[in-house]
Amino acid sequence: MSPISTSSLLAFCLLLLGLNVKNIFLQHSPKDLHLCIDIYDEFGIGGGASGVSGGLLHPYSPKVKPLWRAVECWHESLRLLSIAEAAAASKEFDLGSQEIAQIFNGFIVRRRGILRPAVSLKNMNTLNDNAQNCLASCRIESIDRDTAQNLVPNLSLPFNSAFYMPGAVNVHPQRYLEALYLACEILLEDKSNSGFEGKELHFHKKCVNNLLELAEEYDAVIICLGARSAFLPELSGRLPLRTCRGIIAHLQLPDNIREEYPEHGPSILSDAWLAVQGPRDIHIGSTWEWRSRNYSRNVPTEEASKALEELLPKASATYASIRNWKFSGATAGLRAMPPLTSHGSLPLLGCVDDFVGENHACKFWLFTGLGSRGLLYHGWLGKLTARAVLSRNEDVIPPELTSWRSTIK
Repeated sequence: MSPISTSSLLAFCLLLLGLNVKNIFLQHSPKDLHLCIDIYDEFGIGGGASGVSGGLLHPYSPKVKPLWRAVECWHESLRLLSIAEAAAASKEFDLGSQEIAQIFNGFIVRRRGILRPAVSLKNMNTLNDNAQNCLASCRIESIDRDTAQNLVPNLSLPFNSAFYMPGAVNVHPQRYLEALYLACEILLEDKSNSGFEGKELHFHKKCVNNLLELAEEYDAVIICLGARSAFLPELSGRLPLRTCRGIIAHLQLPDNIREEYPEHGPSILSDAWLAVQGPRDIHIGSTWEWRSRNYSRNVPTEEASKALEELLPKASATYASIRNWKFSGATAGLRAMPPLTSHGSLPLLGCVDDFVGENHACKFWLFTGLGSRGLLYHGWLGKLTARAVLSRNEDVIPPELTSWRSTIK
């Protein structure tokens, strides 16, 4: 590819998905290219919806069919998870930093698999059919009641069948994003020590109110703003996104109850999902409030109570013991849900110079609409976006992800 022959390049990443974009920039940019990357996020690392997601990662649709480009996305996600874990471990070991230890006090990736109970005869038949097309790297096993209850005692299986994905994982999104940022800093330091001078990385905890204020300062701007992309004046009313606020309830097992969730038990996908954080700590979710514009992760007491009333009956229908657990808090995020296409609900990518104004040439790039599948899509699509920006060539991006512009009048 023909790289950008300019003095600086911006990865504008407001939801930290761009951390992967930045990582690719640092890995693949030419040695003699002076590269200055500034990241703007007014809420800090993982401060938006990405940092509070359920973190259940697998490459399948709700019907357990592989998603669009599932193989590429799945493999890249696993690669980045390993990079994040290695960065957290190496930094803590090398520096003995108490601050680093506190940030990563807990898992980044919980590798216990995900279990999906069959909730109806139709659902069971559909899952059985589609499980035959599973990926070799994330297989799906049809298991009976006894096998499922060996994994999770007291699990309710109305049709005596469940589908187990042993290779699926549960990610702690906040720790993952912080570790991925740390990995980028380590990569930058390593490249500097290897003679790759002129590579800079800066994080700015501040808000950008419009894109034009960045036009003169940077050679490229990547908009990774999630649902808030539609709030920018240049993009307002022009993106085919639906916003949806989701609330996740946090539950803990009271001290006087000894029956813990099994240490090696999988997380659960059903009408409500259970993302296991530990034997005495579970998150359940999620609610769906369409057309919301509230992107605060804080959940008032009344809103949290209503969310729990909605989620707990769904969760207990699968795992009845959850009713013995105690509510300990709630968090929320605003999803950016893309339109449904023949390939499924796909993110919105591509150059948006025409939206911003004249006299731009592949300067402004959009990376949004990942919906509830950001953990799966962000790695591989971040790599493609970085290559497109460096080469000023949108053809690097699959046309399915840029076709949304043809619907804009």
